[in-house]
Amino acid sequence: MTRFVESIILFFVLLNIVRGLFLVIFCSARRLLRTRPDRLCANVGLFLLGFFLFGCNGESNFVTAIAINPEHSSILFIATNDSIYKTHDDGATWIPVTEGLGHARIVSLAVHPFNTSTIFAGTLGDAVYRSVDGGNRWSIVNAGMKEHVTYVNTFVFHPNNPETVLAGTTVGLFKTVNDGMMWDEMSSKGMDSVYVVSAALDPADTNILYAGTSGGVYKSINGGMAWREANNGMIHVAPGTALSLGVNSLAMDPSKTTTLYAGTTRGVFKTTDGAVSWTKLQEGIGERFVATVLIHPTVNMTLFAGTQNGVYKTNDGGEHWTGLNNGLSNLSIRSLAMNPKDPGVLYAGTQGGLFKTTDGGAHWTALTFRPKK
Repeated sequence: MTRFVESIILFFVLLNIVRGLFLVIFCSARRLLRTRPDRLCANVGLFLLGFFLFGCNGESNFVTAIAINPEHSSILFIATNDSIYKTHDDGATWIPVTEGLGHARIVSLAVHPFNTSTIFAGTLGDAVYRSVDGGNRWSIVNAGMKEHVTYVNTFVFHPNNPETVLAGTTVGLFKTVNDGMMWDEMSSKGMDSVYVVSAALDPADTNILYAGTSGGVYKSINGGMAWREANNGMIHVAPGTALSLGVNSLAMDPSKTTTLYAGTTRGVFKTTDGAVSWTKLQEGIGERFVATVLIHPTVNMTLFAGTQNGVYKTNDGGEHWTGLNNGLSNLSIRSLAMNPKDPGVLYAGTQGGLFKTTDGGAHWTALTFRPKK
């Protein structure tokens, strides 16, 4: 009987693998073939890696995304391989909020800054889901996007137009001007890599956009109608080669929007001139894989970086970094979020669970978000 059960389980695992591979290839083939040949293998590798991270696991503690309600900071959402969870009490208790999600694999989460009852979820395969009631119910809002997109990696909200949202995907940037009801593909003119992992919009001049891709940073000064590479000092090989690094996170200094920090597959980089040039920041942090970078909202020059080897902090704009991993039983950080009203409170999503600090990273405590069986 045991062998029979194992055979059944193996069958369904293999079936899931075949289904996921078909989904990845089918959804991405048309645009992927438009990618430069030297990026093609890298992008296929990212697709398959993502599938095995999100598609082959059942229930897991892999926390892929965290989003905090900016108005009511005791409310936050986390995404795992198989669900979305919500807390109303700073992480003390959690409930699953999955009505309408089906079997969607969640890659990214974002609470709307102007209407905090609206939450966007980026997925593998189904593009975008949206909740307008604080996560109680979800519906697909992928018109104009579904037939093209495999992953939705990030969301950026327009600072002046609440219904305008940008989504970074495996095939470029998409834009909605009606809160997700319809998405339009933005121009990728000038972009050699269209796999957009991160993005930033300058609130001082919303025509200025930055896209962090699997092949470096691109900048637009005309609202995304055209792009140019902005990798000087970041990529020390011929532009557009397979050795180019992926930009997982872009963080813009709110006090000086020409200063940005890029968390990449080979460390942290900084620009102070709007991406005209970049400087590598590696003292104390090295060339680690950096999944996310956060800027302290009130303390100048203070940042946090989530890496494959834990959380790092700098108090001098990235010149020196210190590891802050006391209490982190899993150091593979995939997501970081900071309480906007109490920046000493941070949450770290890892491959092995969710952690919280109330003292700026000096000490971390594991949080239990799954209901006890």
